[in-house]
Amino acid sequence: MAHNLVLLLFVIWRLISTVGLTVEPAELLLQLGGRGQLSLDPSDVAAAAADFGGRAAAEPMAVVRPGSADDVAALVRSAFGSARSKFPVSARGHGHSTNGQALAPGGVVVEMSRGGGPPRPRPRPAYAPARDEHYVDVWGGDLWIDVLNWTLANGGLAPKSWTDYLYLSVGGTLSNAGISGQAFHHGPQISNVYELDVVTGKGELITCSEEKNSELFHGVLGGLGQFGIITRARIALERAPQRVRWIRVLYSNFTTFTRDQEQLISLRGSQRFDYVEGFVIVDEGLINNWRSSFFSPKNPVKISSVVGADNGGGGGGGGILYCLEMTKNYDDSTADSVDQVVEALLRRLSFIPPSVFTTDLPYVDFLDRVHRAELKLRAKGLWDVPHPWLNLFVPASRIADFDRGVFRGILGNKTSGPILIYPTNKNKWDERSSAVTPDEDVFYLVAFLRSALPGSDDSTQTLEYLNQQNREILEFCDRSGIEIKQYLPHHTTRADWVRHFGPKWDQFLRRKAWFDPKSILGTGQAIFQLCSPLHSLLLPS
Repeated sequence: MAHNLVLLLFVIWRLISTVGLTVEPAELLLQLGGRGQLSLDPSDVAAAAADFGGRAAAEPMAVVRPGSADDVAALVRSAFGSARSKFPVSARGHGHSTNGQALAPGGVVVEMSRGGGPPRPRPRPAYAPARDEHYVDVWGGDLWIDVLNWTLANGGLAPKSWTDYLYLSVGGTLSNAGISGQAFHHGPQISNVYELDVVTGKGELITCSEEKNSELFHGVLGGLGQFGIITRARIALERAPQRVRWIRVLYSNFTTFTRDQEQLISLRGSQRFDYVEGFVIVDEGLINNWRSSFFSPKNPVKISSVVGADNGGGGGGGGILYCLEMTKNYDDSTADSVDQVVEALLRRLSFIPPSVFTTDLPYVDFLDRVHRAELKLRAKGLWDVPHPWLNLFVPASRIADFDRGVFRGILGNKTSGPILIYPTNKNKWDERSSAVTPDEDVFYLVAFLRSALPGSDDSTQTLEYLNQQNREILEFCDRSGIEIKQYLPHHTTRADWVRHFGPKWDQFLRRKAWFDPKSILGTGQAIFQLCSPLHSLLLPS
Protein backbone atom coordinates (compact mmCIF):
# COMPACT_ATOMS: atom_id res chain seq x y z
CA MET A 1 0.00 0.00 0.00
CA ALA A 2 2.70 2.48 1.02
CA HIS A 3 4.75 1.73 -2.11
CA ASN A 4 1.72 2.32 -4.33
CA LEU A 5 1.00 5.66 -2.67
CA VAL A 6 4.59 6.86 -3.05
CA LEU A 7 4.70 5.81 -6.69
CA LEU A 8 1.34 7.32 -7.52
CA LEU A 9 2.11 10.66 -5.90
CA PHE A 10 5.50 10.83 -7.56
CA VAL A 11 4.00 10.18 -10.99
CA ILE A 12 1.25 12.77 -10.47
CA TRP A 13 3.73 15.34 -9.24
CA ARG A 14 6.06 14.82 -12.18
CA LEU A 15 3.26 15.02 -14.73
CA ILE A 16 1.64 18.12 -13.30
CA SER A 17 4.83 20.02 -12.55
CA THR A 18 6.69 19.20 -15.77
CA VAL A 19 4.08 18.97 -18.51
CA GLY A 20 1.05 20.69 -16.98
CA LEU A 21 -1.16 17.61 -17.28
CA THR A 22 -4.90 18.27 -17.25
CA VAL A 23 -7.61 15.61 -17.22
CA GLU A 24 -11.37 15.44 -16.92
CA PRO A 25 -12.84 15.62 -13.38
CA ALA A 26 -14.24 12.09 -13.66
CA GLU A 27 -10.69 10.79 -14.01
CA LEU A 28 -9.26 12.68 -11.07
CA LEU A 29 -10.48 10.52 -8.15
CA LEU A 30 -7.73 7.96 -7.72
CA GLN A 31 -8.06 5.01 -5.36
CA LEU A 32 -5.05 4.12 -3.25
CA GLY A 33 -4.20 0.72 -1.87
CA GLY A 34 -5.68 -0.02 1.54
CA ARG A 35 -8.23 2.44 2.89
CA GLY A 36 -6.61 5.73 1.94
CA GLN A 37 -7.86 7.94 -0.87
CA LEU A 38 -6.20 10.58 -2.99
CA SER A 39 -8.23 13.20 -4.85
CA LEU A 40 -7.48 15.77 -7.52
CA ASP A 41 -11.14 16.69 -7.80
CA PRO A 42 -11.49 20.49 -8.15
CA SER A 43 -14.13 20.67 -5.41
CA ASP A 44 -11.88 18.84 -2.94
CA VAL A 45 -8.91 20.99 -3.91
CA ALA A 46 -10.97 24.17 -3.55
CA ALA A 47 -12.23 23.12 -0.11
CA ALA A 48 -8.65 22.55 1.05
CA ALA A 49 -7.50 25.88 -0.41
CA ALA A 50 -9.20 28.07 2.22
CA ASP A 51 -9.97 28.09 5.93
CA PHE A 52 -12.33 29.51 8.55
CA GLY A 53 -10.57 32.87 8.57
CA GLY A 54 -11.57 33.49 4.96
CA ARG A 55 -8.56 35.74 4.36
CA ALA A 56 -6.00 33.36 2.87
CA ALA A 57 -6.21 30.96 -0.05
CA ALA A 58 -3.70 28.66 -1.74
CA GLU A 59 -4.54 25.63 -3.87
CA PRO A 60 -2.81 22.35 -3.12
CA MET A 61 -1.93 19.89 -5.85
CA ALA A 62 -4.02 17.16 -4.25
CA VAL A 63 -5.93 16.10 -1.17
CA VAL A 64 -5.31 12.84 0.69
CA ARG A 65 -7.72 11.19 3.11
CA PRO A 66 -5.53 8.68 4.92
CA GLY A 67 -6.85 5.36 6.14
CA SER A 68 -4.07 4.96 8.67
CA ALA A 69 -0.93 6.52 10.08
CA ASP A 70 1.04 4.45 7.58
CA ASP A 71 -0.66 6.32 4.74
CA VAL A 72 0.44 9.63 6.26
CA ALA A 73 3.99 8.38 6.71
CA ALA A 74 4.16 7.11 3.12
CA LEU A 75 2.96 10.44 1.79
CA VAL A 76 5.51 12.43 3.76
CA ARG A 77 8.31 10.06 2.74
CA SER A 78 7.41 10.68 -0.90
CA ALA A 79 7.53 14.44 -0.30
CA PHE A 80 10.85 14.14 1.53
CA GLY A 81 12.29 11.73 -1.06
CA SER A 82 14.47 13.75 -3.39
CA ALA A 83 15.03 17.38 -4.25
CA ARG A 84 13.08 17.04 -7.50
CA SER A 85 9.98 15.47 -5.95
CA LYS A 86 9.86 17.51 -2.76
CA PHE A 87 6.49 19.20 -2.10
CA PRO A 88 4.82 20.69 0.97
CA VAL A 89 2.43 18.67 3.13
CA SER A 90 -0.02 20.13 5.64
CA ALA A 91 -2.42 18.34 7.95
CA ARG A 92 -5.95 19.76 8.06
CA GLY A 93 -8.43 18.92 10.79
CA HIS A 94 -11.63 20.95 10.77
CA GLY A 95 -10.08 23.78 8.74
CA HIS A 96 -10.60 26.24 11.59
CA SER A 97 -7.33 28.14 11.18
CA THR A 98 -7.70 31.87 10.59
CA ASN A 99 -4.64 32.86 8.55
CA GLY A 100 -4.06 29.94 6.19
CA GLN A 101 -1.94 27.96 8.66
CA ALA A 102 -3.17 24.60 7.30
CA LEU A 103 -2.69 25.44 3.61
CA ALA A 104 -0.17 23.63 1.38
CA PRO A 105 0.44 25.77 -1.72
CA GLY A 106 1.23 23.46 -4.64
CA GLY A 107 1.52 20.48 -2.31
CA VAL A 108 -0.77 18.00 -0.60
CA VAL A 109 -3.31 18.64 2.15
CA VAL A 110 -3.91 15.66 4.42
CA GLU A 111 -7.57 15.69 5.45
CA MET A 112 -7.32 14.17 8.90
CA SER A 113 -10.99 14.46 9.87
CA ARG A 114 -13.37 11.54 9.64
CA GLY A 115 -15.90 13.50 7.60
CA GLY A 116 -16.36 11.70 4.30
CA GLY A 117 -13.41 9.42 4.99
CA PRO A 118 -13.07 5.74 5.82
CA PRO A 119 -14.49 4.64 9.20
CA ARG A 120 -12.18 3.94 12.10
CA PRO A 121 -12.77 2.13 15.39
CA ARG A 122 -14.20 4.31 18.12
CA PRO A 123 -11.76 4.92 20.97
CA ARG A 124 -12.50 3.34 24.32
CA PRO A 125 -11.07 4.66 27.60
CA ALA A 126 -8.40 2.65 29.41
CA TYR A 127 -6.87 2.84 32.87
CA ALA A 128 -3.24 3.65 33.65
CA PRO A 129 -2.41 2.14 37.09
CA ALA A 130 0.92 3.98 37.31
CA ARG A 131 -0.86 7.33 36.99
CA ASP A 132 -4.06 6.24 38.73
CA GLU A 133 -5.94 7.92 35.87
CA HIS A 134 -7.93 6.99 32.81
CA TYR A 135 -6.97 7.91 29.27
CA VAL A 136 -8.20 7.46 25.71
CA ASP A 137 -6.24 6.98 22.48
CA VAL A 138 -7.72 8.98 19.61
CA TRP A 139 -6.92 9.64 15.96
CA GLY A 140 -5.31 13.02 15.35
CA GLY A 141 -8.18 14.11 13.13
CA ASP A 142 -10.94 13.21 15.59
CA LEU A 143 -13.05 16.15 16.71
CA TRP A 144 -13.21 16.91 20.43
CA ILE A 145 -17.01 16.65 20.38
CA ASP A 146 -16.69 13.04 19.21
CA VAL A 147 -14.06 12.29 21.83
CA LEU A 148 -16.40 13.67 24.49
CA ASN A 149 -19.35 11.61 23.31
CA TRP A 150 -17.28 8.41 23.13
CA THR A 151 -15.74 8.78 26.57
CA LEU A 152 -19.06 9.69 28.18
CA ALA A 153 -20.66 6.63 26.65
CA ASN A 154 -17.82 4.42 27.87
CA GLY A 155 -17.53 4.96 31.58
CA GLY A 156 -18.90 8.48 32.09
CA LEU A 157 -15.46 10.02 31.55
CA ALA A 158 -14.31 13.21 29.83
CA PRO A 159 -11.09 15.08 28.98
CA LYS A 160 -10.05 17.63 31.60
CA SER A 161 -9.22 20.66 29.49
CA TRP A 162 -11.25 22.12 26.64
CA THR A 163 -11.54 24.75 23.98
CA ASP A 164 -14.74 26.80 23.86
CA TYR A 165 -15.61 25.25 20.48
CA LEU A 166 -15.59 21.44 20.31
CA TYR A 167 -15.69 20.99 16.53
CA LEU A 168 -11.91 21.21 16.32
CA SER A 169 -9.50 18.36 15.71
CA VAL A 170 -7.34 16.87 18.43
CA GLY A 171 -4.17 17.31 16.38
CA GLY A 172 -5.09 20.87 15.50
CA THR A 173 -5.54 22.12 19.06
CA LEU A 174 -2.52 20.20 20.37
CA SER A 175 -0.40 21.87 17.70
CA ASN A 176 -1.30 25.22 19.28
CA ALA A 177 -2.19 24.71 22.96
CA GLY A 178 -5.94 24.29 23.37
CA ILE A 179 -7.29 26.70 25.99
CA SER A 180 -10.53 27.61 27.67
CA GLY A 181 -11.83 28.53 31.10
CA GLN A 182 -10.48 25.32 32.68
CA ALA A 183 -6.84 26.12 31.82
CA PHE A 184 -6.21 27.99 35.08
CA HIS A 185 -6.71 24.69 36.94
CA HIS A 186 -5.90 21.85 34.53
CA GLY A 187 -3.62 23.72 32.17
CA PRO A 188 -4.10 23.83 28.39
CA GLN A 189 -4.84 20.67 26.44
CA ILE A 190 -1.13 20.20 25.70
CA SER A 191 -0.60 19.72 29.46
CA ASN A 192 -3.05 16.81 29.49
CA VAL A 193 -1.47 14.44 26.96
CA TYR A 194 0.39 11.28 27.90
CA GLU A 195 1.65 10.01 24.54
CA LEU A 196 1.63 10.77 20.81
CA ASP A 197 2.21 9.00 17.53
CA VAL A 198 3.81 11.48 15.14
CA VAL A 199 4.84 11.36 11.49
CA THR A 200 7.93 13.57 11.21
CA GLY A 201 9.01 15.55 8.17
CA LYS A 202 11.22 12.60 7.20
CA GLY A 203 8.22 10.29 7.02
CA GLU A 204 9.12 8.42 10.22
CA LEU A 205 6.22 7.24 12.38
CA ILE A 206 7.42 7.69 15.98
CA THR A 207 5.74 7.08 19.33
CA CYS A 208 6.78 9.71 21.85
CA SER A 209 6.05 10.78 25.44
CA GLU A 210 7.81 12.50 28.34
CA GLU A 211 9.88 9.35 28.81
CA LYS A 212 10.35 8.24 25.19
CA ASN A 213 11.52 10.48 22.34
CA SER A 214 10.76 13.41 24.62
CA GLU A 215 12.29 16.05 22.34
CA LEU A 216 9.75 15.26 19.63
CA PHE A 217 6.92 14.99 22.18
CA HIS A 218 7.51 18.42 23.66
CA GLY A 219 8.33 19.93 20.28
CA VAL A 220 5.09 18.85 18.64
CA LEU A 221 2.92 20.11 21.53
CA GLY A 222 2.34 23.73 20.66
CA GLY A 223 4.69 23.32 17.70
CA LEU A 224 2.36 24.80 15.04
CA GLY A 225 2.65 21.67 12.91
CA GLN A 226 6.35 22.29 12.21
CA PHE A 227 7.84 19.00 13.41
CA GLY A 228 5.29 16.34 12.62
CA ILE A 229 1.70 15.32 11.99
CA ILE A 230 -0.08 13.94 15.05
CA THR A 231 -1.81 10.69 14.11
CA ARG A 232 -2.60 9.47 17.65
CA ALA A 233 -2.91 11.20 21.00
CA ARG A 234 -3.35 9.66 24.45
CA ILE A 235 -5.59 12.09 26.32
CA ALA A 236 -5.99 12.24 30.11
CA LEU A 237 -9.56 11.74 31.37
CA GLU A 238 -11.49 12.43 34.57
CA ARG A 239 -14.92 11.50 35.89
CA ALA A 240 -17.41 13.74 34.07
CA PRO A 241 -19.90 15.78 36.09
CA GLN A 242 -23.57 15.54 35.23
CA ARG A 243 -24.61 19.17 35.45
CA VAL A 244 -23.23 22.70 35.50
CA ARG A 245 -24.28 25.79 37.45
CA TRP A 246 -23.42 28.66 35.11
CA ILE A 247 -23.14 32.16 36.56
CA ARG A 248 -22.54 35.56 34.99
CA VAL A 249 -21.93 38.79 36.89
CA LEU A 250 -21.13 42.28 35.62
CA TYR A 251 -18.57 44.95 36.46
CA SER A 252 -18.05 48.54 35.37
CA ASN A 253 -14.64 48.84 37.09
CA PHE A 254 -11.87 47.03 35.25
CA THR A 255 -9.49 46.85 38.21
CA THR A 256 -12.15 45.18 40.35
CA PHE A 257 -13.01 42.83 37.50
CA THR A 258 -9.43 41.61 37.00
CA ARG A 259 -8.74 41.45 40.74
CA ASP A 260 -11.72 39.14 41.19
CA GLN A 261 -10.70 36.98 38.22
CA GLU A 262 -7.18 36.56 39.55
CA GLN A 263 -8.52 35.76 43.01
CA LEU A 264 -10.70 32.98 41.58
CA ILE A 265 -7.89 31.30 39.65
CA SER A 266 -5.72 31.29 42.78
CA LEU A 267 -8.16 29.10 44.75
CA ARG A 268 -7.43 25.41 45.25
CA GLY A 269 -9.39 22.33 46.27
CA SER A 270 -13.11 21.77 45.88
CA GLN A 271 -14.07 25.25 47.07
CA ARG A 272 -13.43 26.90 43.72
CA PHE A 273 -15.14 27.35 40.40
CA ASP A 274 -14.37 24.82 37.65
CA TYR A 275 -14.34 27.34 34.82
CA VAL A 276 -13.51 31.06 34.78
CA GLU A 277 -13.76 33.30 31.73
CA GLY A 278 -14.85 36.84 31.00
CA PHE A 279 -15.68 39.17 28.16
CA VAL A 280 -15.84 42.84 27.34
CA ILE A 281 -19.12 44.50 26.43
CA VAL A 282 -18.53 47.59 24.33
CA ASP A 283 -21.64 47.81 22.17
CA GLU A 284 -24.84 49.23 23.60
CA GLY A 285 -27.29 46.36 23.20
CA LEU A 286 -27.67 42.80 24.35
CA ILE A 287 -25.14 41.48 26.82
CA ASN A 288 -25.58 38.09 25.20
CA ASN A 289 -23.40 37.18 22.22
CA TRP A 290 -23.04 34.38 19.71
CA ARG A 291 -20.91 32.28 22.07
CA SER A 292 -23.93 31.18 24.05
CA SER A 293 -27.67 31.19 24.54
CA PHE A 294 -27.34 32.31 28.14
CA PHE A 295 -30.06 34.94 28.17
CA SER A 296 -33.53 34.41 26.76
CA PRO A 297 -34.36 36.55 23.71
CA LYS A 298 -37.66 37.25 25.49
CA ASN A 299 -35.78 38.77 28.42
CA PRO A 300 -32.97 40.91 26.99
CA VAL A 301 -30.47 42.63 29.28
CA LYS A 302 -29.01 45.97 28.15
CA ILE A 303 -25.94 47.85 29.29
CA SER A 304 -27.93 50.93 30.27
CA SER A 305 -30.18 48.93 32.58
CA VAL A 306 -27.21 47.62 34.56
CA VAL A 307 -24.80 50.57 34.58
CA GLY A 308 -27.43 52.69 36.27
CA ALA A 309 -27.66 50.13 39.07
CA ASP A 310 -23.95 50.30 39.85
CA ASN A 311 -23.70 51.82 43.31
CA GLY A 312 -19.99 51.61 43.81
CA GLY A 313 -18.11 50.37 40.77
CA GLY A 314 -17.10 53.46 38.90
CA GLY A 315 -14.03 53.89 36.81
CA GLY A 316 -15.27 51.90 33.83
CA GLY A 317 -15.89 54.87 31.59
CA GLY A 318 -17.55 55.07 28.22
CA GLY A 319 -20.40 52.69 29.01
CA ILE A 320 -18.13 49.65 28.93
CA LEU A 321 -19.01 46.63 31.02
CA TYR A 322 -16.99 43.56 31.87
CA CYS A 323 -18.72 40.23 32.32
CA LEU A 324 -17.26 37.49 34.51
CA GLU A 325 -18.62 34.01 33.89
CA MET A 326 -18.01 30.97 36.05
CA THR A 327 -19.28 27.44 36.40
CA LYS A 328 -19.52 24.93 39.21
CA ASN A 329 -19.81 21.31 38.16
CA TYR A 330 -21.96 18.93 40.18
CA ASP A 331 -23.80 15.61 40.11
CA ASP A 332 -26.36 13.80 42.22
CA SER A 333 -23.97 13.36 45.13
CA THR A 334 -23.11 17.08 45.35
CA ALA A 335 -26.41 18.65 44.21
CA ASP A 336 -27.46 19.48 47.78
CA SER A 337 -24.29 21.49 48.45
CA VAL A 338 -23.77 23.33 45.13
CA ASP A 339 -25.85 26.34 46.20
CA GLN A 340 -23.83 26.77 49.36
CA VAL A 341 -20.50 26.52 47.53
CA VAL A 342 -21.54 28.98 44.82
CA GLU A 343 -22.90 31.51 47.31
CA ALA A 344 -19.70 31.37 49.38
CA LEU A 345 -17.61 31.99 46.28
CA LEU A 346 -19.79 34.87 45.09
CA ARG A 347 -19.44 36.57 48.48
CA ARG A 348 -15.72 36.92 47.71
CA LEU A 349 -16.46 39.05 44.65
CA SER A 350 -17.27 42.74 44.15
CA PHE A 351 -19.54 42.75 41.10
CA ILE A 352 -22.49 45.08 40.49
CA PRO A 353 -25.03 43.78 43.04
CA PRO A 354 -28.15 43.32 40.85
CA SER A 355 -26.24 41.72 37.99
CA VAL A 356 -26.13 38.04 38.98
CA PHE A 357 -27.55 35.79 36.26
CA THR A 358 -27.56 32.01 36.69
CA THR A 359 -28.71 28.96 34.79
CA ASP A 360 -28.34 25.19 35.15
CA LEU A 361 -27.80 22.80 32.29
CA PRO A 362 -26.28 19.39 31.46
CA TYR A 363 -22.47 19.27 31.28
CA VAL A 364 -22.44 18.41 27.58
CA ASP A 365 -24.78 21.28 26.75
CA PHE A 366 -22.45 23.73 28.45
CA LEU A 367 -19.37 22.44 26.67
CA ASP A 368 -21.17 22.48 23.31
CA ARG A 369 -22.66 25.96 23.77
CA VAL A 370 -20.77 27.64 20.92
CA HIS A 371 -21.82 25.04 18.36
CA ARG A 372 -25.45 25.61 19.23
CA ALA A 373 -24.97 29.30 18.52
CA GLU A 374 -23.09 28.41 15.32
CA LEU A 375 -26.14 26.60 13.98
CA LYS A 376 -28.25 29.72 14.49
CA LEU A 377 -25.71 31.90 12.70
CA ARG A 378 -25.45 29.43 9.82
CA ALA A 379 -29.21 29.59 9.42
CA LYS A 380 -28.89 33.37 9.02
CA GLY A 381 -25.91 33.15 6.66
CA LEU A 382 -23.65 34.85 9.20
CA TRP A 383 -21.11 32.06 9.83
CA ASP A 384 -19.29 31.61 6.52
CA VAL A 385 -17.88 35.14 6.44
CA PRO A 386 -14.29 36.37 6.94
CA HIS A 387 -13.09 36.11 10.54
CA PRO A 388 -10.18 38.50 11.21
CA TRP A 389 -9.59 37.08 14.68
CA LEU A 390 -6.77 38.27 16.91
CA ASN A 391 -5.79 36.24 19.98
CA LEU A 392 -3.25 37.62 22.42
CA PHE A 393 -1.58 36.60 25.67
CA VAL A 394 -1.19 39.77 27.75
CA PRO A 395 0.96 39.93 30.93
CA ALA A 396 -1.18 40.55 34.01
CA SER A 397 1.06 43.47 35.02
CA ARG A 398 0.01 45.36 31.87
CA ILE A 399 -3.62 44.33 31.49
CA ALA A 400 -4.89 47.67 32.89
CA ASP A 401 -2.80 49.55 30.31
CA PHE A 402 -4.27 47.30 27.63
CA ASP A 403 -7.78 48.13 28.84
CA ARG A 404 -7.16 51.88 28.67
CA GLY A 405 -5.49 51.80 25.29
CA VAL A 406 -7.61 49.19 23.50
CA PHE A 407 -10.99 48.50 25.12
CA ARG A 408 -11.58 52.15 25.99
CA GLY A 409 -9.44 53.58 23.21
CA ILE A 410 -8.98 51.89 19.86
CA LEU A 411 -12.26 49.95 19.82
CA GLY A 412 -14.61 52.91 20.14
CA ASN A 413 -18.10 51.52 20.65
CA LYS A 414 -18.15 48.70 18.08
CA THR A 415 -16.92 45.12 18.42
CA SER A 416 -18.44 43.07 15.55
CA GLY A 417 -18.14 40.02 17.77
CA PRO A 418 -17.21 38.77 21.25
CA ILE A 419 -14.09 39.92 23.05
CA LEU A 420 -12.89 37.37 25.60
CA ILE A 421 -10.60 38.18 28.49
CA TYR A 422 -9.58 35.78 31.23
CA PRO A 423 -6.42 34.91 33.20
CA THR A 424 -4.53 31.66 33.53
CA ASN A 425 -1.64 30.39 35.63
CA LYS A 426 1.72 29.97 33.94
CA ASN A 427 2.67 27.11 36.27
CA LYS A 428 0.05 24.97 34.50
CA TRP A 429 2.02 25.22 31.24
CA ASP A 430 4.97 22.94 30.54
CA GLU A 431 7.90 25.13 29.52
CA ARG A 432 9.42 22.20 27.61
CA SER A 433 6.67 22.48 24.98
CA SER A 434 6.99 24.72 21.94
CA ALA A 435 4.16 26.99 23.10
CA VAL A 436 5.23 30.47 24.17
CA THR A 437 3.60 32.65 26.82
CA PRO A 438 4.47 35.91 28.60
CA ASP A 439 7.09 35.62 31.30
CA GLU A 440 4.77 36.28 34.24
CA ASP A 441 3.06 34.03 36.76
CA VAL A 442 -0.38 35.14 35.51
CA PHE A 443 -1.28 36.24 32.00
CA TYR A 444 -4.53 36.91 30.20
CA LEU A 445 -5.99 35.57 27.02
CA VAL A 446 -7.59 38.46 25.13
CA ALA A 447 -9.44 37.21 22.05
CA PHE A 448 -11.05 39.50 19.50
CA LEU A 449 -13.45 37.11 17.78
CA ARG A 450 -14.84 39.47 15.19
CA SER A 451 -16.65 38.76 11.94
CA ALA A 452 -16.55 40.89 8.79
CA LEU A 453 -19.76 41.35 6.85
CA PRO A 454 -19.07 41.75 3.12
CA GLY A 455 -21.30 44.40 1.57
CA SER A 456 -22.29 45.85 4.94
CA ASP A 457 -23.36 49.48 5.06
CA ASP A 458 -21.55 49.78 8.40
CA SER A 459 -17.91 50.57 7.64
CA THR A 460 -16.86 49.25 11.08
CA GLN A 461 -17.90 45.74 10.06
CA THR A 462 -15.80 45.50 6.91
CA LEU A 463 -12.75 43.27 6.65
CA GLU A 464 -10.52 46.26 5.84
CA TYR A 465 -11.62 48.13 8.96
CA LEU A 466 -11.17 45.16 11.30
CA ASN A 467 -7.78 44.27 9.83
CA GLN A 468 -6.64 47.85 10.34
CA GLN A 469 -7.92 47.83 13.90
CA ASN A 470 -5.99 44.62 14.60
CA ARG A 471 -2.84 46.31 13.32
CA GLU A 472 -3.51 49.32 15.56
CA ILE A 473 -3.86 47.03 18.58
CA LEU A 474 -0.53 45.33 17.84
CA GLU A 475 1.18 48.67 17.19
CA PHE A 476 -0.19 50.07 20.45
CA CYS A 477 1.25 47.13 22.40
CA ASP A 478 4.59 47.58 20.68
CA ARG A 479 4.74 51.34 21.38
CA SER A 480 3.64 50.84 24.98
CA GLY A 481 6.15 48.08 25.68
CA ILE A 482 3.42 45.52 26.46
CA GLU A 483 5.18 42.23 25.75
CA ILE A 484 2.29 40.27 24.32
CA LYS A 485 2.47 36.90 22.63
CA GLN A 486 0.10 36.00 19.84
CA TYR A 487 -1.91 32.83 20.36
CA LEU A 488 -2.59 31.12 17.00
CA PRO A 489 0.22 33.39 15.77
CA HIS A 490 0.54 34.96 12.37
CA HIS A 491 3.72 36.84 11.46
CA THR A 492 5.09 37.97 8.12
CA THR A 493 8.79 38.54 8.82
CA ARG A 494 11.62 36.48 10.21
CA ALA A 495 12.29 39.12 12.87
CA ASP A 496 8.71 38.86 14.12
CA TRP A 497 8.93 35.07 14.43
CA VAL A 498 12.25 35.35 16.28
CA ARG A 499 10.68 37.87 18.62
CA HIS A 500 7.61 35.67 19.07
CA PHE A 501 9.59 32.63 20.21
CA GLY A 502 12.14 34.68 22.14
CA PRO A 503 14.47 32.41 24.17
CA LYS A 504 12.84 29.35 22.57
CA TRP A 505 13.81 30.34 19.03
CA ASP A 506 17.15 28.51 18.92
CA GLN A 507 15.54 25.36 20.29
CA PHE A 508 12.73 25.70 17.74
CA LEU A 509 15.29 25.91 14.94
CA ARG A 510 17.15 22.82 16.17
CA ARG A 511 13.94 20.82 16.40
CA LYS A 512 13.02 21.84 12.86
CA ALA A 513 16.41 20.74 11.61
CA TRP A 514 16.10 17.38 13.38
CA PHE A 515 12.52 16.50 12.52
CA ASP A 516 11.74 18.36 9.27
CA PRO A 517 15.08 19.31 7.69
CA LYS A 518 13.59 20.00 4.24
CA SER A 519 10.86 22.22 5.70
CA ILE A 520 8.06 20.19 4.15
CA LEU A 521 5.52 20.47 6.95
CA GLY A 522 3.36 23.38 8.02
CA THR A 523 4.38 25.71 5.22
CA GLY A 524 1.11 27.62 5.61
CA GLN A 525 2.58 29.10 8.80
CA ALA A 526 5.35 30.67 6.67
CA ILE A 527 7.86 30.43 9.52
CA PHE A 528 10.81 28.82 7.81
CA GLN A 529 9.99 30.07 4.34
CA LEU A 530 10.99 33.46 5.78
CA CYS A 531 14.16 32.17 7.44
CA SER A 532 17.64 31.01 6.54
CA PRO A 533 18.02 27.56 4.93
CA LEU A 534 17.79 24.80 7.49
CA HIS A 535 20.76 22.85 6.18
CA SER A 536 23.05 25.33 7.91
CA LEU A 537 21.41 24.45 11.22
CA LEU A 538 21.84 20.69 11.04
CA LEU A 539 23.87 19.30 13.88
CA PRO A 540 26.54 16.62 13.39
CA SER A 541 25.26 13.09 13.92
